[in-house]
Amino acid sequence: MEYFFYCRDNPGTGALRKQSEEEHWTFMDAYASGFVARGPTMTDDGTAQNGSMHIVDLPDAAAARRFAYEEPRYKAGLYGEVIVRRFQNELGRDMWSFKGDAEKNQRFLIIARGKPGADPRATLQDARRQYHARNGYDGSLIAGGSLLSDDGSRWMGSVLMVELRDRAAVDAMLAGDPWVQAESYEDIATQRWRFGGRQHLR
Repeated sequence: MEYFFYCRDNPGTGALRKQSEEEHWTFMDAYASGFVARGPTMTDDGTAQNGSMHIVDLPDAAAARRFAYEEPRYKAGLYGEVIVRRFQNELGRDMWSFKGDAEKNQRFLIIARGKPGADPRATLQDARRQYHARNGYDGSLIAGGSLLSDDGSRWMGSVLMVELRDRAAVDAMLAGDPWVQAESYEDIATQRWRFGGRQHLR
């Protein structure tokens, strides 16, 4: 089963992030075959990292806890917030299937926290797909899906990685999204993001 992890850095921990880099990569190497998406969130100007996102296939909740809380950067105190959720891959692909142009566009991570009791999947899934297709967003969707409760029975929100011109373009996409218009979310957080993994080090 797949799990979504988002870890937000504590303020002023840039040096610790750099110092713990090799330990982090060594830990992540053990999970390399299971990743759906991974990468750091960035400041608005794209110059510094301020968090980490991973979606990975794991055997069970105990394995998910180990992934989150045995990770060297967590143990070193880098992260101030850790979100762990079951993940339903509604686009049916990983981020490496995406062929975009990061030189011309920017990449974003959108985390939308669902309202209690809401679940737009049954009634608005087709409407959302049609909205993306009709407005040319299909080619901008990198990976994404629904966030679920620990037992997978309740919808808890959504996560989406997109490549668009800028934040204004992301806001425009979200404004017309049928799930947003149906007021399915408590709040939506959009952050700059980039592909992660050793091959994307710079």
